[in-house]
Amino acid sequence: MIIGIDVGGTNARALLIDPDSSEVIGRSRRSSAGSGSALSATLTEMVGELTESNDTTVESVGLGVAGLAHRSGVVHYSPNLPDLVEYPLGAELSTALGIEVTVMNDATAGTWAEAKLGAGRGCDDFILVALGTGIGTGFVSGGRLIHGAHGFAGEAGHMVVDASGPSHHTGHQGPWEYYASGSALGRMGQTQAASGHFPAALEIAGSAEDVDGFTVAAALAQGDDEARRIFAGFCRHVARGLVNLALIFDPARIVIGGGLTTMGEPLRSGVETGYRELMLGASHRPPIDIVMAQLGDDAGALGAALWAHEGL
Repeated sequence: MIIGIDVGGTNARALLIDPDSSEVIGRSRRSSAGSGSALSATLTEMVGELTESNDTTVESVGLGVAGLAHRSGVVHYSPNLPDLVEYPLGAELSTALGIEVTVMNDATAGTWAEAKLGAGRGCDDFILVALGTGIGTGFVSGGRLIHGAHGFAGEAGHMVVDASGPSHHTGHQGPWEYYASGSALGRMGQTQAASGHFPAALEIAGSAEDVDGFTVAAALAQGDDEARRIFAGFCRHVARGLVNLALIFDPARIVIGGGLTTMGEPLRSGVETGYRELMLGASHRPPIDIVMAQLGDDAGALGAALWAHEGL
């Protein structure tokens, strides 16, 4: 058996997987809060729970982490996991478990899962963009997963799209995820609700402070005009970043993942419309498939496990 773990800013998710069928045999979920040593202990316990409850042994563990996860297993930087900065999480977990642990970025792991089992199957050149609290991206080019020299490839959410734009929580001005993440959609809704231009959001959430991206989605589903306007602008921000990436990588497919995928077709079609409007020479290019991811919250852990197993 193999185990994949996805460590995000709030939770850690672990899956016990049959490597022959890629079937998920067991699941565990815990908080990812705390120091590096506390998280390492939590992950060790999760692996122990899965192996003991399923009476099995594990040959490898794949670990996907939100941030700059170096090939060596050191997490050099993570805006959402500040206690892991420069922490050797991979080596510590490997020592505790007595087996090899392969570390990679969580969005890169999710991209590999979609390539093998999900919306990227049969496509040698695609981009995955995960829209959640922030933006994670991953790239498959020529059938190969792009890691970069250190394993840091896929941090496109932090590329600057407006050098004079507002400051993000990272301290950088105008990064893509400031405008196009789930947090951005919520902020856009909050601003309009607080100004009195989005009463439907206040009816749903109760107060402007409680408006988030899913509030906007709910108002959109009700046919609210202001929600449509906000959402159209948001989709255009998403598309702008995707156009920049497509100009570099020339993909055949773009896969949209992350928490916002629960919105479904309005998100896919809205991004597709914005993409066609913004892409240079769009009418002279072969059409690009823009599709929704298929593996949901399991993608990061699945991809990390599959990558670790293939590495053996």
